[in-house]
Amino acid sequence: MSALRHVLTALALALVLWSPAAHAQTQPQGEITVEDSAQQDAAIAVRIRDILSELQGYSNVTVTVSSGIVTLRGTTLDAAAAIRLNDLVGRVQGVVAIENEVLETTDVAERLNPAYERFKGRVLQALAMVPLLGVAISVFALVVLLGVLLARAKYPWDRIAPNAFIADIYRQLVRLFFVVAGIVIALDVLNATALLGTVLGAAGLVGLAIGFAVRDTVENFIASIMLSFRQPFRPNDTVEIEGDVGKVISLTSRATILLSFDGNHIRIPNATVFKSRIINYTRNTERRFVFDVGVATSTDLAAAKRLALDTVTALPFVLTTPAPAIWIETIGDSTISIRVTGWIDQHETGFALARGEAIRHVLIAFDTAGIQMPEPTFRVVSHADRAAATPEVSPTIREVETQDVQSTQNAELEKIVDQERAERADKDLLTREAREE
Repeated sequence: MSALRHVLTALALALVLWSPAAHAQTQPQGEITVEDSAQQDAAIAVRIRDILSELQGYSNVTVTVSSGIVTLRGTTLDAAAAIRLNDLVGRVQGVVAIENEVLETTDVAERLNPAYERFKGRVLQALAMVPLLGVAISVFALVVLLGVLLARAKYPWDRIAPNAFIADIYRQLVRLFFVVAGIVIALDVLNATALLGTVLGAAGLVGLAIGFAVRDTVENFIASIMLSFRQPFRPNDTVEIEGDVGKVISLTSRATILLSFDGNHIRIPNATVFKSRIINYTRNTERRFVFDVGVATSTDLAAAKRLALDTVTALPFVLTTPAPAIWIETIGDSTISIRVTGWIDQHETGFALARGEAIRHVLIAFDTAGIQMPEPTFRVVSHADRAAATPEVSPTIREVETQDVQSTQNAELEKIVDQERAERADKDLLTREAREE
C-alpha cells in the first residue's frame, strides 16, 4: 500500500506539471530588482530637478520619486505655473504617476520680486536704447519739419486749389503724410515696425468711433469740399434753397449764408445745400413773370387775350425775345382765368416791380375795354339781360404812364452783400474764377 501511494503521488504531480494552466505561468523576463528601482527613481528625480532649475518660477518646488510616482511640493508664483508642471514632468521617461501638491504662493515679497526684476531689466534696456532713440527722434523731427516747410509754401497749393479752403486741406494732407512717414522711419530705426500696425489699427478704431459720433459734422465738411470744387452759385446770386430765397453772401467751411429780401441772414448747413434742389434766378439774364387775370364767363376770350398780349408787349421793360404769351388757364363756375406771362432783363429790372406794373396795366386795359371781372355772388339773369350785359371789347389801349421798375432794391442789396463779403473775405470759399456746375 505504501508503494502504491508513492506511485499515485508521482502521477498526480506529473499531471499538474504538464497541464495547460501550469504551462502558461512562465517567469517574466527583465525583472527590476529593488536596487535597480531605487536607482531609476533617483535618476528621474535628478532629471526633473535639473529641468526645473533651468526654468524661472520653480525654485521653491521639491521633487521626490518612489516606484516611478513623482510627488511635487512647494509654491509657485501663480496657479498656471503649477498646472504646467504636470505636462512638463509627464514627458520624463519612467514617470508612472504625478502627485502635484504645488500651491500658489501668497508671500508678498516673493510675488513682487519678479515684477521688480522685469522692471529693472526694461529700465536697463531703455537706457541702452537711448542713443538709438535719439537718432530715431531726430529723423522723425527732420521729416516732419520738411513736411511743415513744404506745406507752408504758397506756390503749388494756391495755384492748384480753387480757393483757400481747399488749399488748406492740401496742406493738412501733406503734413499728415510726412508725420506718418516720420513715424514709420523712426520705428524702422528702432526695429519696431511691428508696433506700427498696432498703432494704425488703434487709430483706425478711434477714427471710426469719432466718425460715427460726429457724422453730421463730417458730412457737412465733405459737402463744403464738394461745393468748393463745383460752385452752383456765385456771390450776389439770387437763389432759392429749401424754400429760402435770398442773395448769396458767402460759402464758409460749414454753411452757406444768404441775405433775404427782408434784410435777414439765412444760414443753411452745407450738407443741406449739397442735397437740396437749388434754384438760381441770377444765372440767366432773362426771367419770366407770371400772373392770372379772371374774367366773367360772358367775356369774348379771344379779344381779351389779344388785349392782354398787346398791353404786356407794349410795356418798355418787357423783352420781345422771348416774346410774351397769353393763354386760358382754368375755367370755373363764374370765372375764367387767363394766364399772362412776360420776360424781363432781371439784371436791369426789378422782378417784383415789373410783375406788379404789368398787372396794373392789364387791369386798366380790361377796365377801359369794359371787360367784367368775376363777381363773388350769383345772379339770375334772362336771355335779354345777358345780351344787354355782354360788352363789346375794344382793342384800343389807353395811354397809361409806366412807372419806374428799375432794379434799385437789388442794387441796394448787392451793396450790403459786397460790404459783408469784404468783412469775411478770409472765410469765403466762393470765387468768380471757379468752374460752374
